[in-house]
Amino acid sequence: MPDLRRIGREAEDRAADYLIAKGYTIVTRRYQTRRGEIDLVALDGEEIVFVEVKLRQTPGYRPEEAVGEKKHAALIAAAQTYLQTTETPNHPHRYDLIAIDKQGIRHYERAF
Repeated sequence: MPDLRRIGREAEDRAADYLIAKGYTIVTRRYQTRRGEIDLVALDGEEIVFVEVKLRQTPGYRPEEAVGEKKHAALIAAAQTYLQTTETPNHPHRYDLIAIDKQGIRHYERAF
């Protein structure tokens, strides 16, 4: 049976490497709150970027399809907690999605 946590961490590492290569700064990984989890928090210039990373290895399934309204709400709630606890509640921010599958990495800025 595959180690899903390890596979997830490896996907997040690939996503972080991808963002770093694009000039982003990774601030934190796997930020957890009672309200949800954020896979990556990065800086794109002065903008805080909350990144959801989705990996799908099964043919016929797109990672983008795995992010629905419930996941959006959890990510936004976790991001609000992050902004409040870091005392940056009004800082410019956005929500990105990185989808990883056999075709490669796709980065959606302002995904939701």
